[in-house]
Amino acid sequence: MIRKAVMKDAKSIQNLVNSFAKDGEMLSLGINEIYEKILEFVVWEEDGVVVGCCALHPTWDDLAEIRSVAVNPTIGKRGIGKALVERSIETATMLGIDKVFLLTYVPGFFGKLGFTEVEKEELPKKIWSDCLKCTKFPDCDEIAMMKSI
Repeated sequence: MIRKAVMKDAKSIQNLVNSFAKDGEMLSLGINEIYEKILEFVVWEEDGVVVGCCALHPTWDDLAEIRSVAVNPTIGKRGIGKALVERSIETATMLGIDKVFLLTYVPGFFGKLGFTEVEKEELPKKIWSDCLKCTKFPDCDEIAMMKSI
């Protein structure tokens, strides 16, 4: 079931995200970052265990980023990632946000959810904030995608 993340979920979120980050598939998160941004996260919980997470990070008055989409790979393809992203998009709509974007290595997944590829230069607010902290900057090999909502 999907629900808003609570403080006790922070370690589980960190473990999920960092399991993908160690393979270079997404940026790692420190526990302090998760605590500070816990309100941005939704999680998928099964039998008391967090098996998926997704965050919606507002970046401007009309723009937000979908980030940290992670699902335990042992769960299988059951639509958990899709449901988490869709819930985050619903939240963006409720906040009056017009567009959501993301950086990804799996454009096919997000393409099925209505995201289209864009040039990273269309995301200047993003490039000059979090990207500066990334070890891959300025040679980012992720694909930028956006969806109007």
